[in-house]
Amino acid sequence: MQMAKDKAANGAACAVKDMGGQAVMEGVMMRSGKATAVTVRRPDGTMVTKRTAFVAPKDKHPWMGKPFIRGVINMGTMLYFGMNTLEDSTKMLGILDEEPTKFEKWLAKKTGKGVDKIVMAVAIVLAVALSIGLFMALPAGVESLLKKAGWSALGYTLMGGLCKILILIGYMVAVAFVPDVRRTFQYHGAEHKSVHCFESTQELTPKNAQTFSRLHPRCGTAFLLIVFTISILLFLVLNVLVPIDNYFLRVLFHLAMLPVVAGVSYEVLMGLAHSNSRIAHILRWPGLQMQRLTTREPDEKMLECAIVSVNVVLYGLPKHAKKTKEGWAILRDYRESEKDYVPPVVTAEPTETEETTNAETTPDTEEVPVASAS
Repeated sequence: MQMAKDKAANGAACAVKDMGGQAVMEGVMMRSGKATAVTVRRPDGTMVTKRTAFVAPKDKHPWMGKPFIRGVINMGTMLYFGMNTLEDSTKMLGILDEEPTKFEKWLAKKTGKGVDKIVMAVAIVLAVALSIGLFMALPAGVESLLKKAGWSALGYTLMGGLCKILILIGYMVAVAFVPDVRRTFQYHGAEHKSVHCFESTQELTPKNAQTFSRLHPRCGTAFLLIVFTISILLFLVLNVLVPIDNYFLRVLFHLAMLPVVAGVSYEVLMGLAHSNSRIAHILRWPGLQMQRLTTREPDEKMLECAIVSVNVVLYGLPKHAKKTKEGWAILRDYRESEKDYVPPVVTAEPTETEETTNAETTPDTEEVPVASAS
């Protein structure tokens, strides 16, 4: 296979060039280099894939790629493109093709925005509000109560951090009972297995990808755990140096320190992901175990979607594939997305007229008279 040959010839480049992505509704998004690819499995069994050019903020503004700054930029970029990718996947599945309600039509008319944009905006606002409430306001309240109860800075800071981690774990466990979310977790596992297979020297096939772990050191779930760990250490120091009694000031303080925490956490994540030292393996372990909550073992069809996204992001949309009116490629087999794939030659079947003509002009050998010997 061409991909295996390319990786064998450029093994070092592949090791440095990270391939990443995310699970979407009934599919997988992959990003690498200058492009992203989204592939979803429609109810009829076909796969629909879309490729989009991507320019990283650091390529436009080099200062955004500086250490510690890049972590904050990357977090914002992933949140923005992550929501857009989820919207793309629902469109590709045809979920948003339903007739809007009267309220949605009225809202769209008043705001001048499409229904899908309004729904996505509301979802983002609710997600941000829920995140602030669960992971900042509630732990800050716990810290304030324990501080008033006479706990030391070490005690109430550790309990506040533990509260964040327990809420995160509880949330992940709870949402896994929702069937659609559980399937998304399976696609998350397919994403990780395909990336592992791509980074190896093996052919990128569902059978090979299935043998790899569904846990990956660069996963966003591991990043969240690192964020919470760094925040505990940071706030422990700050709570000793600058104790804050007012609850609302404490919440604002947590918000203000979020960019610092994100910047440091990103550097820690990337440092651990690209290190093979024994210490790195030990420190990576908790984040990898956390991924057991957000990934599930995928089936072969899910792995096919992930593999198509890898191939499309590397080689582009297959030229031979049929296209939708939006320009998305329609595939029936993951092999159609491979770089060296050659469509089979389809020979035209004889028409009814041709079959009749051939029957009339070609005599049956059993009916040919045999001349007797003289």
